[in-house]
Amino acid sequence: MGAQYREAATAADDGAWTTLRAAGLPRRCLLCDGWTRLPLCAACLAGPARPPSRCTGCGRTDCRGPASGAAADPPPRCPHAPEGLAALWALADYRPPWDRLIQRLKFHDRPETAAVLAPLMAAALLHRPPIAPPAALLLPVPLSRDRLRERGYNQAWELARRLGRRLQRPAGADLLERLLDTPHQVGLDRARRLHNLDGAFWVPPAARRRLAGRHLALVDDVSTTGATAVACARTLRQAGAASVQLWVLARTPAPDEHGD
Repeated sequence: MGAQYREAATAADDGAWTTLRAAGLPRRCLLCDGWTRLPLCAACLAGPARPPSRCTGCGRTDCRGPASGAAADPPPRCPHAPEGLAALWALADYRPPWDRLIQRLKFHDRPETAAVLAPLMAAALLHRPPIAPPAALLLPVPLSRDRLRERGYNQAWELARRLGRRLQRPAGADLLERLLDTPHQVGLDRARRLHNLDGAFWVPPAARRRLAGRHLALVDDVSTTGATAVACARTLRQAGAASVQLWVLARTPAPDEHGD
């Protein structure tokens, strides 16, 4: 009942934003606080419309791996790619002003923010060369039951279900579960994160038939070390998935990274 109420409330909030847009009422841009008649102003929309070229192995802009649209035979191997992920795609880096908008979605009880962010992800994905192999099914990175009860919603599912509608691909929130509520992993390196996540995820037996032989895309808000996605991908492949990509709003730049 709680999840159904939250989904209905989110739909109502999405509708309210549509009504405000139709009425032409001014508001503050969610990114820069400038005045606009849309949730994001034209200047802030221009960035995602022309995202920088990124390596599809690790998501970095300074990597010489397989960049978006690059043609090579054989394609170069990415030295930074998280193990077990077929690709890593990110809309932006986790820096201002995107970090503020993502924190609004994740920590400030504003799931309707996904109604602004998911279309940006979809537009960027549609206006770039496809990532091979194409993902046929979208899955959110799951929260534990305790964390879901505490927050009231899963921000990854708020993104995934809207992204699925935009891309006309199915999305499922019941195909991968999180069994362990690991401590917050801020400040931990990748090895410690992977250790904490050992055995954290599980595919229900009823979901295995839907996953068998399929190419999947995990959807999340932020990727820091990729450890959570690696643990999810390992569980999904053990359940029969052919491959697993990671699609995120933003990725945290590495300390040695020099982006655009």
